[in-house]
Amino acid sequence: MTEPTALGDLELAALVSSRICHDVINPVSAISNGLEMLSEDPDEGMREAAMDLIRKSASQASAKLQFARLAFGAAGSSGAEIDLGDAEKVARDFVQGSGKHQVTWQGPSVTLPKDRVKLLLNLVALGVVALPRGGTVNVEIDGSPPGVNLTVRAKGDAARLNDQVKSLLSGANGVEIDAHSIQPYYARRVAAAAGMTLTAEVTDGEVVFKAA
Repeated sequence: MTEPTALGDLELAALVSSRICHDVINPVSAISNGLEMLSEDPDEGMREAAMDLIRKSASQASAKLQFARLAFGAAGSSGAEIDLGDAEKVARDFVQGSGKHQVTWQGPSVTLPKDRVKLLLNLVALGVVALPRGGTVNVEIDGSPPGVNLTVRAKGDAARLNDQVKSLLSGANGVEIDAHSIQPYYARRVAAAAGMTLTAEVTDGEVVFKAA
């Protein structure tokens, strides 16, 4: 399908739900595989391998769901604020769970309106996507709350930003959108709700997302 000026609420909810399911299906499936290994009563070495798989996969699934709760969920009532300390923790667990990415975080220990925190976390997720071979996602929060500026720098080999993501972030029409491409579209919608403008720039080895 093509992107209209704004997706309907039901369609947006369906695509976001599909994206979350896509993110958690792999670790959940791995847990199931580990349990099957245990049920076959393998030797001690196989049992330990199965338990290690289950532990790691459960940790990954929990990190992805905690991240989704803040990045996509209601996170409290209308007008609620979110502690940046909580946002940093879920971002670190989410990003570093793959073993290919690291996070640096520079910003004050304050609470911010939930839409700004949701936007920041969505930009973090886009930073991970921009680093298919791994790298570092640098988060920078500056300014006086609540009027802060948000910057996410994705640094690493093969850092890239495809045209579809760039177009959706800028609000272009006629761009194909599905569960894989819903994140930049959703980020732009959250930025509008937060009264912020998004930009994305690509340089050699770095993709920079900014919201101000």
